[in-house]
Amino acid sequence: MELVKLTHGNIYQEHICCAISNSKDVQVLSKKNWLKDRLDEGLVFLKGSVRGKCFIEYIPARYAWAPIEAEGYMYIDCLWVSGQFKGHGYANLLLNACIEDSRAKGKKGLVALSSEKKLGFLSDPKYMEYKGFKLADTAEPYFSLLYLPFGEGVERPRFRDTVRSHRDMPKGFVLYYTNQCPFTAEYVPVLEDMAKARNAVFQAVHIQTTEDAQNAPSPFTTFSLFYDGQFVTHEILSEKKFDKILTSKGW
Repeated sequence: MELVKLTHGNIYQEHICCAISNSKDVQVLSKKNWLKDRLDEGLVFLKGSVRGKCFIEYIPARYAWAPIEAEGYMYIDCLWVSGQFKGHGYANLLLNACIEDSRAKGKKGLVALSSEKKLGFLSDPKYMEYKGFKLADTAEPYFSLLYLPFGEGVERPRFRDTVRSHRDMPKGFVLYYTNQCPFTAEYVPVLEDMAKARNAVFQAVHIQTTEDAQNAPSPFTTFSLFYDGQFVTHEILSEKKFDKILTSKGW
């Protein structure tokens, strides 16, 4: 399988990640616009020459939309191989391409967001461990920061302190999100409407700058829902799942 790299010249023609067939869909456009703004910062989006979820996305950690301290590292936003593309070595192909590129650019190593157990939208901890990644830091309730150093004695990455305390967060639901994932463009307005219909206290915080993302209260800035300052989930919610959460909180 050949790998295709997104550029300013092909980004609006190439099919990307989540198998959304309509290139003019609001989800696709929001994701591609986000990617386009990151390309000049060194973001790389490599995809298999297929229509489906077979890609890796990474960026110099100094520009990562994540509250981490990882100077000199490359940060993996997402490595996703699914469905019919599993079991063919494509994940290894994509990750090895990232490693080779990052070494050539003089990086200290790679960093990726994972979890204690395998969870959606986060790097698979067993696979990353198999590939040599080590635990660098943890954050409640289940986040793990993994790293793959390219040499001995390099400084270990860590989460920023903003993920440790949420005492100043307002009451009710607070949702932090970005356009890094195409699904937020569709589902965040749906959740806002559901909360309004139930008279639930709900605030959506759209993170739109690298600085704000790097000072976010959750390691997963793409989508993180809190209630009364307590983390609820990083899973991008469907109407059915959010309805259950609203009910569980008495709304």
